[in-house]
Amino acid sequence: MKKNKIAVIPFKRKLRGKTNYRQRMKLIISNKPRLIVRKSLKGMVVQIVEYIPGGDKVLASASSSELRKIQWNVPSGNIPSAYLMGLLLGKKATELGIKEAVLDVGLQKTVKGSRIFAVLKGVVDAGVNVPHSAEILPSADRLSGAHISAYAGKIQGDKEAYSRQFGFYIKSSLDPKDIPRLFEAARKKIMGA
Repeated sequence: MKKNKIAVIPFKRKLRGKTNYRQRMKLIISNKPRLIVRKSLKGMVVQIVEYIPGGDKVLASASSSELRKIQWNVPSGNIPSAYLMGLLLGKKATELGIKEAVLDVGLQKTVKGSRIFAVLKGVVDAGVNVPHSAEILPSADRLSGAHISAYAGKIQGDKEAYSRQFGFYIKSSLDPKDIPRLFEAARKKIMGA
């Protein structure tokens, strides 16, 4: 008599390499809301999500498009934009009474000082407690965009390189050297100062 073998098929998201269920389970067991950061080349979406048995419930959310409402017309795929999105999300979260969260980066690679950690810094500066190490956060110069301004000043003499690197700024009539000033104005608008 032959035994029938049962084929075990993993979850579809695991099969496609979209979810690490072990990591997700560790985050869910903490019983804290998760700070989810998802980035693309042109922008980001950041959310604070709570697990419920029927599926995840989004408590607060911020996206790149919301920054335009506060006159931040700078491209949204950089570190200053990521920080401002984190600050905006953190402000929304504190208004909803969310005091703490854990960072969920999913399957993204983490690099010290990257956009993911700029979002984290923004959320923490808004008053939400998220466990982290201070050494992974971007420096204040990078958060304010001073590094972009300095690089723009450095290559301004080479018109071809300047227009290739800062083409969007030129089309939008923005001077990349003004980013620190624009950043400070946007930060004050978010914080209500």
